[in-house]
Amino acid sequence: MKYPSAIEKLIESLRKYPGVGKKTAERYALFTVNRMNDESIDEIIESYQKIKEDIFQCPICGNITDTDPCYICKDESRNPRTMIVVEEAKDIIVVEKTNKYNGLYHVLNGVISPSDGIGPDDINLKSLLTRLQNKEIKEVILATNLNNEGETTANYISRLLEDTDILVTRIAHGIPAGGNIEYADEITIVKAIEGRRKL
Repeated sequence: MKYPSAIEKLIESLRKYPGVGKKTAERYALFTVNRMNDESIDEIIESYQKIKEDIFQCPICGNITDTDPCYICKDESRNPRTMIVVEEAKDIIVVEKTNKYNGLYHVLNGVISPSDGIGPDDINLKSLLTRLQNKEIKEVILATNLNNEGETTANYISRLLEDTDILVTRIAHGIPAGGNIEYADEITIVKAIEGRRKL
């Protein structure tokens, strides 16, 4: 069976989302056509339009925002001596939800991945180095993911900063709260041991 071209186009558009295959995209498209009223569809269209028109990357830290600069960069109560470096803007939300960190951020918008042809010049590194010329910043906390690309990126940044007065730290990775050691993989165990602290 061939769908009308408008539905086919919607299916193809929905497949651009990560984790959405042909069947899921088909289900979403048919739900939109058969179950959603015009008002609901208009709301979705308006939401996409607002994202297109109003959302951009903060020119200072790279966070997604609708103000220039973003709410974090304009907050003068934040600690200007520490900076967490993250891969994506969504990682900032995760840290902010803890209410335990009150410093600055920098979003790389990716990681170094030679196998994918992504080098240091392809991520938001140049502006990070420019920001770190600010003598107020005393510590950079590298919070990239615990995978090959995240580790490569963290190690690269660490090497770039080794001749500076900036303390470079890495977030501890290990066994999550409530997790059983028997289910942890080798990398998690190693990182848990490396990240140990005195009680």
